[in-house]
Amino acid sequence: MNNLFLTDSPEELDDYALIEINSKSCKTLRSFYEALAQKLHFPDYFAFNMDSFDEIMNDLSWIEDERLLLYFSHSEEFLINERNDQKVVKLLEMLDATCEDWKFMDEEAEMETVAEEDGEVEDDYFIPKKELIIGFSNTERMEGFLQELF
Repeated sequence: MNNLFLTDSPEELDDYALIEINSKSCKTLRSFYEALAQKLHFPDYFAFNMDSFDEIMNDLSWIEDERLLLYFSHSEEFLINERNDQKVVKLLEMLDATCEDWKFMDEEAEMETVAEEDGEVEDDYFIPKKELIIGFSNTERMEGFLQELF
């Protein structure tokens, strides 16, 4: 299965924790970030931009489930108000890369030392391994974007 895929039956992937997001609430990048921040309970330091989003999506340590399916219903509305389709493609590429990175995280990569601002080293920070896939409702618009990527 591809990391990004079309489906109208996300519940069939019952071995994944389903996190459904209505794309009607994701018409711009900003509203996309807001919707995911709410659904995935992003930490307060999330900055509502692509770099911060990438960092957050490669952490997810506060989510207990190991296998996650982000499913965007009504995908004909997904980032529909973004004037530049290349922004949509860039986001989808980043999401695909994030899903791929999760597949190859090994145990050593799960532990990292975090330095505090004063130079002191705090306890090791644990990032638990996850499996992340992203589904979209089956629409011509999303099919076009995914064909462009793959």
